Amino acid sequence: MAYLNDRGVPLDRQTQSSNFKTWTFIVVPVVAILFQVYVPLFLPFLSYLELPLIITIYFSLMRRSQIRGLFIGALVGLAQDSLSKNPLGMFGICKTLVGYFAASIGLRIDVDQPFIRLLLSFLLFCFHQFLYWVLARALLAQTYPFNWRETTILAALNSVVSVFLYHFLDRLREDR
Repeated sequence: MAYLNDRGVPLDRQTQSSNFKTWTFIVVPVVAILFQVYVPLFLPFLSYLELPLIITIYFSLMRRSQIRGLFIGALVGLAQDSLSKNPLGMFGICKTLVGYFAASIGLRIDVDQPFIRLLLSFLLFCFHQFLYWVLARALLAQTYPFNWRETTILAALNSVVSVFLYHFLDRLREDR
């Protein structure tokens, strides 16, 4: 027998929020942000990795709550802004919206499948880059072209990395 929540959505394994230890929510994003800021200084070929975005997507998908997705995205984005040379708030806005959309998708579909995670990471990376470009043009009056080819290649690379990273992060979940 399937039990329904107040929205009429079945309460089964797909719609339950994943539980993590408190240290996971602190240590993993901090390590991802520090990786994003400092590792490309020594290994420039790793500058294409957007680990804070990948972590934001993962925690938002697994928590399956739009409010938590907003907070995760905002905190990770603002922390990344504060340590980077970019204007404060740009990554905060982008990652807040990505966190919200990832959590919304996590409520609707089973996100434990690697192919679904790959596809969502690809689409949300493209959305993040496009939104950053729009905000840079609208708020900062910066005019630089949006390169679809480069964005597609970087989205594919980040998506492949995200699938492996998500597999590792799944081991930190308490409900498994």
